[in-house]
Amino acid sequence: MAADLIARLLELKGQAPSIPFPGDERELDALRVKYLGKSGIIPLLSREMAGLPKEQKPEAGKLLQEVRAAVETIINNATHKLKVEKIQKDIDGEFFDITLPGAEPSFGARHPLTAVMDEIAGIFTGMGFQIEEGPEVESDYYNFEALNFPPDHPARDMQDTFHLPDVKRLLRTHTSPVQPRAMERYGPPLSVLAPGKVYRCDSDVTHSPVFHQVEGFTIDRKVTMGDLKGTLQTFIHRLYGPKTNVRLRPSFFPFVEPGAELDVSCIICGGKGCRVCKNTGWLEVLGAGMIHPNVLKSGNIDPDTWSGFAFGMGIERLAMLKYGVDDIRLFYENDMRFLRQF
Repeated sequence: MAADLIARLLELKGQAPSIPFPGDERELDALRVKYLGKSGIIPLLSREMAGLPKEQKPEAGKLLQEVRAAVETIINNATHKLKVEKIQKDIDGEFFDITLPGAEPSFGARHPLTAVMDEIAGIFTGMGFQIEEGPEVESDYYNFEALNFPPDHPARDMQDTFHLPDVKRLLRTHTSPVQPRAMERYGPPLSVLAPGKVYRCDSDVTHSPVFHQVEGFTIDRKVTMGDLKGTLQTFIHRLYGPKTNVRLRPSFFPFVEPGAELDVSCIICGGKGCRVCKNTGWLEVLGAGMIHPNVLKSGNIDPDTWSGFAFGMGIERLAMLKYGVDDIRLFYENDMRFLRQF
């Protein structure tokens, strides 16, 4: 039996070079089935090897692999040749005008929120502000206490906070925690812009549970509300144009005193009054004020020597006004029909 199997393997090895080259896919499939199929010649011989004496298996195994390699080479070469012939036949059978323009490639672009954030950063760095970032998972101390929110302060209820299981940590509700962190790290004088993501339990056409905010502040000697208004007026004019009017209204924020909100003349109607501005001609865009002495103290800065102003704004709101978008959720739905407009 062993001698017969080896003899058949030797005979197959000798016949392999003369196997007819397949002329089409039908002949190729027939060749593959004949030699390599489940009941083909090579699998059957492989099963017969199980009955060979141990000392003859290496010789038989080597012969079987040589036969398999020869057959697979013929099949691979035939497959390649038939594929090339099919492509050439398709080309010869069709008219192709090489002077036609190619397909225009599709290029990506910056997201509108990224574009607005970069524009804002460019405006403020041009005025001498440095960019700083802080952690999105923040401590209660930096998110609230260092910013003049005592544990029982009712203003904490304004934040709609995502608290983490360990209670002492939370997802930051604003980028303002960068303010005391930067004070501790650098000391005055200091001008910082802190852009980033923030999180609040809120979701509707004008609010998102995840949104982007920019916190900015300046600390120096003899800083006044006039410096704050001049800085913000310069910013608004560069973002929306020099004809945009601004005004400050008194408001309350725990980390500033006095506090104010900045309004701009309605971008949609030019201040004449429309549905967007509720016929007032004004739109509120950010909160600001003089840094509270308690916040300066939390940053190890003497409020009797240094003073400063701070402001915070939502990127989505500024982008909605800049581009005339009426639903904040459009920025996050990844609808290419919407995003391609920018």
